[in-house]
Amino acid sequence: MIRVFSLHSAAALALAAALAAVPATAQDMAPIQNEDGTITSAQDIVVLGSIGYRNRNDDQAEPILTYDSEFFQRFEPLTAGDALKRVPSVTFLSDVIESDGARLRGLPPGYTQILINGEKVPGSNADRSFFLDRIPAELIDRVEIVRSSSARRTGDAVAGTLNIKLRDGYELDGGYLRAGGLYFDDKELEPSLGGVFGGALGPGRFLLGANFQGRHNPKKKFSLRYDDSPENNPDYATDDFNNREDQRDTRDGKDYSFNATYDIKGDTTDFSINGFYVHTDRIEDERSFEYNDATAINGPIRATPPGNLTVDNANVNRINQDNYSVNGKLAHRWSLGETSLKVGLSRFDEDSLETEYEVEFDRALPRFTGDQTRTGITDKEFSVKLEHEFALSADTKLVFGGFWQDKDRSTAITEAPRDRYNLTAANRQGYDQFNRNPTEFARPFGAFVPAAGGLNTIEEERLDGFVLVEGKTGAFAWEAGVRYETTDLTIDDLTPPATRVTNDYEKFLPSASFKLNVGNGGRIIGSVARTSRRPEFNFLSPALLEAELGDNDLLGNPLLDPETAWGADLGFEQRIGRSGIVGVNVFYRKVNDLIEVTNTGVEGSEGSGTFVFQPLNVGDGKVYGIEFDISSDLGFIGLPDTGIFGNLSLLDSKIVDFAGKRRFNGQSDYVYNVGFIQDIKSVGAAFGATYRKQGGAFDRVVGEEVFTTYGADLEIFVEKRFGKSFTIRAVGSNLLNGAKRERFNKFTTVKDQADRTFDEFELESEKAGPVFQLMARYAF
Repeated sequence: MIRVFSLHSAAALALAAALAAVPATAQDMAPIQNEDGTITSAQDIVVLGSIGYRNRNDDQAEPILTYDSEFFQRFEPLTAGDALKRVPSVTFLSDVIESDGARLRGLPPGYTQILINGEKVPGSNADRSFFLDRIPAELIDRVEIVRSSSARRTGDAVAGTLNIKLRDGYELDGGYLRAGGLYFDDKELEPSLGGVFGGALGPGRFLLGANFQGRHNPKKKFSLRYDDSPENNPDYATDDFNNREDQRDTRDGKDYSFNATYDIKGDTTDFSINGFYVHTDRIEDERSFEYNDATAINGPIRATPPGNLTVDNANVNRINQDNYSVNGKLAHRWSLGETSLKVGLSRFDEDSLETEYEVEFDRALPRFTGDQTRTGITDKEFSVKLEHEFALSADTKLVFGGFWQDKDRSTAITEAPRDRYNLTAANRQGYDQFNRNPTEFARPFGAFVPAAGGLNTIEEERLDGFVLVEGKTGAFAWEAGVRYETTDLTIDDLTPPATRVTNDYEKFLPSASFKLNVGNGGRIIGSVARTSRRPEFNFLSPALLEAELGDNDLLGNPLLDPETAWGADLGFEQRIGRSGIVGVNVFYRKVNDLIEVTNTGVEGSEGSGTFVFQPLNVGDGKVYGIEFDISSDLGFIGLPDTGIFGNLSLLDSKIVDFAGKRRFNGQSDYVYNVGFIQDIKSVGAAFGATYRKQGGAFDRVVGEEVFTTYGADLEIFVEKRFGKSFTIRAVGSNLLNGAKRERFNKFTTVKDQADRTFDEFELESEKAGPVFQLMARYAF
């Protein structure tokens, strides 16, 4: 069923801020545009003399929305994901107060291409996506939302591209320090420290940056589980109650990041080298209590059933991640145009150790169970790009080139033998879940052994060629091109007996874009492009995973082809006032060769009624929507020091899976942001607020269906500037106690899912409290 777009009403914003009337001595300065050859001083970054707005992109014909760091900085985002919550069409299905897997236009993260300085970077995720919480916001110079595709870039951008440009030596002169802390709802205090310095060195310019960030996310979860659902029994809450789970879920971590650049711009030759490194230590600590009563007081249990506490579970996952990227570029201008060579090396390493201890008390003899899993993922890429451009005429140029990349990914999932035994009366005597822990019953684990399908390597070698023509004549700018992508794939399942499978595929990806200036400050922007999405890594291994989908088995498919999509965008944007823009854009994508988990008809390992499922290229899908955005001061009504911003995206899609029609999994039907910034120049102060809300989402896979809704998010900041070099900001985020609510329908077999015979119906809510920041910045 095609859904009708609807705009949900936004809650009214209220803000009251008292500011100390300290005289300001800083001169108000407009942001320096680096395109004119000037270099931004550190004072201009620390002491913002004006409000940052969305920028136009005039260099390329593609539909690109540009947001400089000034647009985000006053709300002091910690990560690139936090920053992108304020831009159009970006949704997240992360835990509350986390922003990791960006879902451009609501599609799963694997449909969005994430670039750092225009280059792809590897991550740990099986869907090939890169979590944006890996990049500290302090490294960002600007963010570009590329709504369509171009032959210049790899075509892995069905939903679009998010390009995060980091600062370099030509965008900063001098240095600044950032220091402060974050205070969380559970009275935890985390530090935040950073510094950046840029200047001249020899024939070029350099930039060095470092950042340390304490991360903390305390959440509370509450679940009610039933043996049937309201679909079948209106009185399910009393007739079919099974258990209640109360959970404390705390994510603690420390991020250490470093970045450096060196650039030389000569008369005929330019050289640049840049790199960044991020190290993360993270602990995910979950403690869960299951009760046999929906409203039982969480008191100590009795020694034997029937007690209210039925299960006590302690789960700790210790994660270490290292991520780095180094890129070099050499460009030379000569009589036949400009030739450039780029070389890049990127690597991502993750090592996690997850330990789960559980005591079941709803038995004649309480039972302890211990499980331990180690996961190691290494993903590395080496790439070379050669490009040449030359003028065909005064207004037209030809660009062509090639791209080669070698990608190697290895996964090692190993498990210790399960430790399980019945507790004696002596060791469970007086057990109180609030003062004791299942870990006290743990015994040493045995040697790790590979999990089914847990050891594999994937090598992906790609060779692309592209050509495009671009031009600009008066009010009209355009480009048209084609990219030819070839890929050779080798998959090794190293779980005995080892299996090797090879595959190859090739795709033609044409694209075209235009911009037409009309009237006084108006512009029409259009594009059409063919893009692709490569198969998820966890689908490529040929291993058979028993009872992976309810009681059904999952068999990998190394012969999968990429999905492809034809898409079009058409938009209009209008300059308003001295610095504002208002825009509207409609988009459409037709996705072919969709990868869906499909019933092979072969009986599964659990016997009659279960089947082996396999991902196959079957069916098509459609994605469409409309996007509005505005970013402007109110000078046209006499309020030049008041800035407003807002965006609204209405999103929809249609796909047919094994059970019928649905949206693309996890796509919200809308997302919007509204906010303002008020600058008070007479006292060197500013304050502002932003309010964000995204609509509900639905996921359906074999054996499970999930309905997800989110509460709204409100952030407020107050800023005081002292002279030309010092600023203090106080920021409150998640001020509405953000909540995530999920409804799970769980089934044992596909027939049960079709007949609506539930194995379990679960209602889960997750909540986190407000976070307060106090940050100081000093320029030197």
